[in-house]
This record gives sequence, structure tokens and C-alpha cells, in this order.
Amino acid sequence: MIILLTAVFILGYVLIALEHPLKIDKAASALLTGVFCWVILLIGYDYMPAFQGANGDAHETLNESLFEHLGEIAGILFFLLGAMTIVELVDVHDGFKVITDRISTTNRVTLLWIISWITFFLSAALDNMTTAIIMCALLRRIIKDKENIWFFGGFVILAANAGGAWSPIGDVTTIMLWIGGQVTTLSVMKTLILPSAVSLLTPLLIASYTLRGHIETPKVTEKEKKAHAYTTPLERNLMFVLGGLGLLSVPVFKALTHYPPYMGVLLAVGLLWYFTEFLHRHKEPEYKQGYSVAAMLHRIDTPSILFFLGILLAVGALNTSGHLRLMATYLNETFGSIYLINALIGLLSAIVDNVPLVAAAMGMYPISTYAPDHDFWNLLAYCAGTGGSILIIGSAAGVASMSILKIDFIWYLKRISGYGLAGYLAGIGVYYLTH
Repeated sequence: MIILLTAVFILGYVLIALEHPLKIDKAASALLTGVFCWVILLIGYDYMPAFQGANGDAHETLNESLFEHLGEIAGILFFLLGAMTIVELVDVHDGFKVITDRISTTNRVTLLWIISWITFFLSAALDNMTTAIIMCALLRRIIKDKENIWFFGGFVILAANAGGAWSPIGDVTTIMLWIGGQVTTLSVMKTLILPSAVSLLTPLLIASYTLRGHIETPKVTEKEKKAHAYTTPLERNLMFVLGGLGLLSVPVFKALTHYPPYMGVLLAVGLLWYFTEFLHRHKEPEYKQGYSVAAMLHRIDTPSILFFLGILLAVGALNTSGHLRLMATYLNETFGSIYLINALIGLLSAIVDNVPLVAAAMGMYPISTYAPDHDFWNLLAYCAGTGGSILIIGSAAGVASMSILKIDFIWYLKRISGYGLAGYLAGIGVYYLTH
């Protein structure tokens, strides 16, 4: 049953990767993978080592575990839903003109550096997923053709994950280590900012030698001109500022209340909903409806939300079955070096969600073994944060970008994964040399 569960998980990933050749939406493959993994857990309950000696019957134990995982998954999905709603709301009000009007260059190399470093530092202030959502919406405004949008979107993923790794609030796994006491704020920032910067700088330098030419900016259609005529410069600026403040307030809300991030983003959505209803209260109903939060919910790519749900359910099944803990134990017994162990954990996070991997590592290595701010914890934060860049479904930023820009899995594997791997290894090298 252990082998069957692994086989179904791998088959699901293969079907997701072959979405375009098979012409089957990846969300369908992800949902089937997630459900089948949990069904296999139920059928093979008595044969799974992880459940030996467990109290209660199979249904009770697995229902409790499923409910626990679903709570965590729902938090991620509601956060993604709320952040995407805010970004769409700013976008439909043409709020991103505040930024796009200031980006005058069309040179591909120059623009790539500008977009990447903005993403890098914004990700440290917000988090990698929120930043990816914002920057992907921005790319649709300044780049016309799909190939360039996808390429720049790939570098947004690299930059968002690199920027999130060195900040205590920049990535879910770094937040876990920060809350758990394994890393402290100033230490993780001081220790990881250089390796994280190098993990982005390396792909940028490589790309700078191969990229040539200029990007083509999208032309505004008559329909868009007519729509934008209904929004005044004051309204655009207000929505940009309020949308940005809403997203920036999420980590502040979390720090003050210790509630999950999705509570902060739902608060921001609620406040913006009230504001937009008030802003357009005297306008024609057909116009007012197009600029409401309700309309933004229709614009969000729901199948991508379901795709994320299926993937996380499948990973939750692997975590419940003990597969991830067995993997962590195997790495610990086979490789003695913390650099090798963390490097392999980072590579695994490109395939399996990095949250349960880091949780397994935190359970295996108590603080009594490695003190707070030990190299093991700092390197784990870096590897788990940036390793997910190697595959597009290896990080929340990647999945969010995939849903917004419709980036193909195989295309990313061919065009971006090599950059991600080069940057990932370069950052580990820099950490090793400086410690």
C-alpha cells in the first residue's frame, strides 16, 4: 500500500505535467490524485506502519487527520482567494498605472532586472505568494506576447521565493521556523540576505547573456479606453494605495493578533468591498456592477484554486501516511552533513509542498539538538524557500503565477527550471563559503 500510494502520487504529477498534450485540465488530475491518495490510506490503513498502535478505527483517525489538513489548506486557499480579489480590484480600476506609467524601458534585459529586484524586496515585506500575484497582474499590463509574459513570470517566481527566504514573514516555512523559535528576526535576515540575493543574481546574469531585443507593450483597446474613462485619476490612485495598504497590513495583523494570514486578507477584502460600494454608489448599476468585489470573484480562475486544493490534499495524504517523515529519517541516516540534508530537502520541496517537509525536519531535530539560529535552521529556511523554484508547482508563488498567467508546466521545466537550479546551488555555495 505504501508503494501504491507513492505510485498514485507520481502518476498524478505526470498527468499534471502533461496537461497540454493530453488536453485535460490539471485541476481534474490534481483533484483525482488528492482523493485517490486518501482512499488508498483508508483501504491500506491496517498495513501502514504510521497507524500501528493508533487509537480508534480507521475512519475516525483518518477523518481527524483530514480535517486537520483541510483546515491548513483552507487557510491557504482563502488567503489566495482574498489576495487575488484585491489585485483584480486594483487592476480593474486601472490602479497599476501608478507603476506602469513609471516603467518606460522596453529593453528585455533592463526590464527583467527591474521586475526581478522589485519582486525580491517586495516579497520580503509581504510574502512570496502575495507578491507573485501582484507582479503577475503587473506583467499583463506592460507585456503583450505570451512568451515574454511567461518568461518574466518565471523570474517573478524565482525572485519571490528568493526574497521570501531571508525574511521571517516572507515564506510560510520561514514563518514556521520563526514562530517555532528556530530562527530569530535579525539573525535570519542577516544570514540569508546574501545567499538569497545570489540565488536571484545568478539566473539574472545568465539570462542577461542570452536575452536580446525589446518587449512589445499591449495596446489599449477601445473597450478598455471606454471602461477606463469611468475611473478618475483620484479613484485609480486611491484603489492602488488602499489595495497596497490592505496587502501590507496582513503581516501586521498577524503579528498583532496571531491569527492566520487569511484572516488579515479577508479583513482587507471586506473593507475594500465597503469602500468600492461607497465610491460607486451614485453611478449606473451596470457600471457599478463591473467594478464591485462580486464581479472580481467571477474573474478569478476557480479551476486553479481547485488545482491547489487537490495538490495539497495529496501531499497531506503523504504526510499522514508517514512518507515524509520516513524520507527525513532516511536523509538523516544516510547523509551526515547538514548542507547535504538541507540541499536534498530543498530539491524535494520542488515536488512536495515544503510546509510538511519543514514540519518533519522540525520534529526530527529539536532545539536541544540544534540551538536557535544554528546553521541547520538558517540553511533549512533558505533551501525550503528557494528549492521550490525549480518546478512551477513547488511553491505557492509558482502555483499562483501558474493560475494567473496560465504558464505551462513543461514550458517552465524547459525554460526556467535550469535558472532556478543554478541560483539555488549558487546560494548554498555562498552560504557554505561565508559560514
